[in-house]
Amino acid sequence: MVPSPKLDILFILNPRSGGIDKTNWEKIIAGYFKTHSYQIEIFILTGKDDAVQINDKIKKDSPQKIVAVGGDGTVSLVAQQLLHSSIPMGILRGGSANAMATDLKIPENNFAALDTILKGSIQKCDVIKINENEISIHLSDLGLNAKIVKYFHQSSIHGMWGYARFFIKILLRAKPVLANISTDEKEVKMKIFMIVIANAKKYGTGAIINPEGLIDDGKFELVVVRKISILEMIKMFLNSKPFNPKNVQIIQTTKAVISTKRKTDFQIDGEYEGKTNKVSAQIIPSALNIIVPDLYDAEESHV
Repeated sequence: MVPSPKLDILFILNPRSGGIDKTNWEKIIAGYFKTHSYQIEIFILTGKDDAVQINDKIKKDSPQKIVAVGGDGTVSLVAQQLLHSSIPMGILRGGSANAMATDLKIPENNFAALDTILKGSIQKCDVIKINENEISIHLSDLGLNAKIVKYFHQSSIHGMWGYARFFIKILLRAKPVLANISTDEKEVKMKIFMIVIANAKKYGTGAIINPEGLIDDGKFELVVVRKISILEMIKMFLNSKPFNPKNVQIIQTTKAVISTKRKTDFQIDGEYEGKTNKVSAQIIPSALNIIVPDLYDAEESHV
């Protein structure tokens, strides 16, 4: 029996990822690798038992690299199958929200992004365990932004200005909620508009929500937004500036439990999870190997 050729790169493509740019990644990937000798395969998700299908494919073919082609939800889905694996994960932008790709400086140019898959460096990445069976590798939050995510994905309006439109609409009706935040070091109660569970710095729009974020420092930040305004939003979206520190408290920790007086919208890595009044979070250090461009600023990592 002739052994199967070694699979160098497995591309996991989500055809249902949103976005204005309906890039034909199958065609682009196939064309790019015509001049290379790598053994590649494009595995297209169907939306049915995707996690099981990905896991089975990895076990069967033992690829050298795996690339998530889609938005933040696709990246998170693939990452869950690679926890504590030595297989590095690459990212190609293919969704309406590409926050992790933005934070890691994955090129927007398709061919430059594919060059990164072949020539990039390996960056260790922490993940955050959310509740009992979810993970977050980027940004999750309770409150204002999660509600925006809910309506944003239900709409045909995409891009930064589409997001900003929903931001203003929801902000005008937003009311704070009383939250109890318990970490290893302290417990506090306060009224909040949102709490971000942050393993990184930026949303996909470029808005900086967590200036202290490092993906490999063995910690995460709770960014507690106590007060927010339209002026703050404009500053963030036009200038990519962080929130006014007078309105925000940042709590660095390895473990936290957040409870709210009333059920509040919640999202994980750009995927709306519904309403809840309790979320637990715990860091899992160095759980992933991520392929990043060589231009990725080493000073932004802990290494």
